[in-house]
Amino acid sequence: MPPKGATKKAAAPKASAPKKSAATAAAPKKAAEPAPKKTAAKPAAKKNNTATNGATAASKKRKLAQEEEVEESAEESAQEEAEKPATKKTAKKDAEPAAKKTKAATAAAKKKAAAAEETEDESKAKKPVKKTAPKKAEPKKTAAAKKADTKTPAASKKRKSSEEAEEEKPKAKKSKTDDAEVDSQATESAKATESADEEPEVEKTAKPTKKTATAAPKPPPAHPHKVGKKINSAPTQILDVYVFGEGSSGELGLGSKKLDGKKVVDVKRPRLNPHLSAKDVGVVQIACGGMHVAALTKDNKILTWGVNDQGALGRDTTWEGGLRDADAEEEEEDDDDSGINPRESTPTAVGAEHFAPEAKFTQVVASDSATFALTEDGRVYGWGTFRSSDGILGFTDKIQIQKTPAYLPTLKNITALAAGSNHILALDDKGVVVAWGCGQQNQLGRRIIERNKLSSLIPQSMGIPKGKIDRIACGSYHSFALTKDGGVWAWGLNNFAETGIETGAGEDDAVVLRPTVVDSLKDYKIKQIAGGEHHSLACTEDGKLLTWGRLDGHQVGIPVEELPEDRVIKDESNNPRILSKPTIVEDIAKCVYVAAGVDNNFAIDNKGEAHSWGFSANYQTGQGTTEDIETPTTIDNTAVRGKKLVFAGAGGQYSILGGVADVPKVNGFAALAASQPATGGFRPVF
Repeated sequence: MPPKGATKKAAAPKASAPKKSAATAAAPKKAAEPAPKKTAAKPAAKKNNTATNGATAASKKRKLAQEEEVEESAEESAQEEAEKPATKKTAKKDAEPAAKKTKAATAAAKKKAAAAEETEDESKAKKPVKKTAPKKAEPKKTAAAKKADTKTPAASKKRKSSEEAEEEKPKAKKSKTDDAEVDSQATESAKATESADEEPEVEKTAKPTKKTATAAPKPPPAHPHKVGKKINSAPTQILDVYVFGEGSSGELGLGSKKLDGKKVVDVKRPRLNPHLSAKDVGVVQIACGGMHVAALTKDNKILTWGVNDQGALGRDTTWEGGLRDADAEEEEEDDDDSGINPRESTPTAVGAEHFAPEAKFTQVVASDSATFALTEDGRVYGWGTFRSSDGILGFTDKIQIQKTPAYLPTLKNITALAAGSNHILALDDKGVVVAWGCGQQNQLGRRIIERNKLSSLIPQSMGIPKGKIDRIACGSYHSFALTKDGGVWAWGLNNFAETGIETGAGEDDAVVLRPTVVDSLKDYKIKQIAGGEHHSLACTEDGKLLTWGRLDGHQVGIPVEELPEDRVIKDESNNPRILSKPTIVEDIAKCVYVAAGVDNNFAIDNKGEAHSWGFSANYQTGQGTTEDIETPTTIDNTAVRGKKLVFAGAGGQYSILGGVADVPKVNGFAALAASQPATGGFRPVF
């Protein structure tokens, strides 16, 4: 029979355990409850009930006292935890075994389980707690507390009332300041949490990878070609530059502020442009576009000014000014600033970094929205865009707007360029003419299908016998090619007989589809030719001036009553509209140079005097009036009087004259090559 002390020994650890927190107090009880079932003393106790009744009664009494003590301890611990802002986690201690194991295997298993439990508790204690906004948390009930609540509902109810009262007190005393502090703390905590969440992503981005560690490939060369053999010569004569016309878009190049008290817009007569000083700048060639200008200087710079909406200037002209008070009319009259963008209206060089090193330019041309430059070795750069009746067509079949100079690799050995409103001609050293741009009026000399209209942006040749052409020229929507013996080929828009070919004249949308010999000019040896919007003019080797095309705006420079009737085509109202064949203008005896604007014209004689006629609503004739000029009239004012003029050009609402400057020529005088262009870069021998 087992000794009476066996049962006492099993209960002894409970009685000797010190008071702990609710979590700690519950641990030994859980470990002790199953232990009596596994002891060897229990079967013996059943056989000897009489002997053990006293000990069992004492044990039960002692056990009941211990349970009451545990419940009181749990209540005190729960109340203490309710008053604290947060419950501290404590590591559990191993409970002492409730009964002694008789088998070694059972003892070893229990020891292993206790070690595992200790490891788990330690890992829980070390686990970091995620930061959150400070908030008064309700204490969690432990297993012992829950059991105590079940056994003693009265005590639980009393404790609950006490906890609610404790929580209500701080709520009643809480002020707005406290709320603000809590909100502020919560906001800061949330920000800290977001920063902590985002931190791994930053580290991940910053962490170098094998790809970034690999050596970067060598960048492509800045320029795709080297300077080749010289086939073109740059002009040498430095020019004085005179401007006149409206100028509200900066196309006069006078800047944005008054100069010597004079306005920079609505310039009625030729004015020497101080921004293009012959001594300091030295312009040697000028090209007039629709609303912008390009100029080549003695030191190989390309200057541009005017409208830059589609990149025609080839440089950045961003400007945040220009806002004016529309109601302050009196102030505007005295204001020195015109409100024009100074970065557009002031002649400025295009960045040299866009061109090949050592590239030397010989010619620039300008269309309505694009500019092109030719080099000594026959290569071409361009920028801007082409437009069609539907809006922007594109610069190439892949690029809509080219805002800085781009090299055109398919053009090689080019000797001359010419520009229309939205198309370009190029002539190579073998006499082949290529064209690109907008081809809606057949100005490219080939048929363009609407569904494949972007093919027009690719330079292509046309059906002109190879080797015969040595000069090229453009009107707004028609084109010319001149042969070495003075013959002329023409194609493009022809509703006003502007090509010099009478077929289709007077019909809407009449065109000359492919390059065709102009029979009406066979009796003349043409030196130079120029085209306007719907008219054209030319000068012959012997100094004759010829005009043809539209005449209702005095474009041909001949009074209607003096025109041969068999050459005049009238409209439905019987008004003269078209001069169908080239006709000599008798007012100028010896013409050496011609130029055309949209509906106005210039002719320079062998004395260096300039004559103008045609549309003059914006002072573009330089005659100081907005009335149309019917016949060629000499331009005469103090600026150009006595000067030898050698160049004239015109855009939409402005015009430019160039005179021989009183400075030495660049590198002396050089004879011009036979392949120099007729317009846009025509350079007469002085």
